[in-house]
Amino acid sequence: MRILVANDDGIFSPGIKALAFALRGLGEVNVVAPDVEQSGVGHSITFRRPLRFKHTASAGFGEIPAYRVDGTPADCVVLGSQLLGRPDVVVSGINIGVNMGLDLTHSGTVAAALEGASLGIPSIAFSLDASGEELRFDEAARHAASIVRWVLEHGLPPKTLLNVNFPNRSPLGIRITRLSTHRYEDSVVKRIDPEGRPYYWVAGKPTAELEEGTDFWAVQQGYISVTPITLDYTNHAFAAELRESFRLEIPQLG
Repeated sequence: MRILVANDDGIFSPGIKALAFALRGLGEVNVVAPDVEQSGVGHSITFRRPLRFKHTASAGFGEIPAYRVDGTPADCVVLGSQLLGRPDVVVSGINIGVNMGLDLTHSGTVAAALEGASLGIPSIAFSLDASGEELRFDEAARHAASIVRWVLEHGLPPKTLLNVNFPNRSPLGIRITRLSTHRYEDSVVKRIDPEGRPYYWVAGKPTAELEEGTDFWAVQQGYISVTPITLDYTNHAFAAELRESFRLEIPQLG
């Protein structure tokens, strides 16, 4: 089995290293990650400039082949799949911090898995709650390996990926969840540079409702949250309602 590991925290992140080492027993592991942190870039693809794809021996992956890309997490999946051979599974993470609810719209970690799923490859995104003084990457990676093994054995439906979030403690078990209302309430902080010109920081405060059955609820309760995500963004129920409404009220467009 061929396993492609990517992330958005960069090639030197402890999360991707723990994940890569934990997956060695499942097959041939290749690491392809950004050369610098790419958190929050979402599913962006670089197409207006060339990309560098370099083998790196300095990131501490030992015998695991590791490559750095001066691009986005999605770029890493595209290049890794094309240059190293099509993988049997794409694995992204382990991200420093959770990716739940509306985080998925801007998460580079999830975007790598989205890109894998869009290529027809079973894909999984892993993230770890970053609260607390110590981040338990090794323990999360052991559980991640079990989930990857399951996906390799059973597969995933077309256009579907798994978004997995770990609590930063020994988990009580696994819960299959739905997306929560987890989001960041943005604020803009204005400051003045030494030359008297204004500049701005976009800041965000996380917020969510603790509703049972959601990813946020599961992680807060100490469980591993596994949420199946589909690439089909269509609201099919509303599409049927909209079609009928347009037919009746805007007949010239019917």
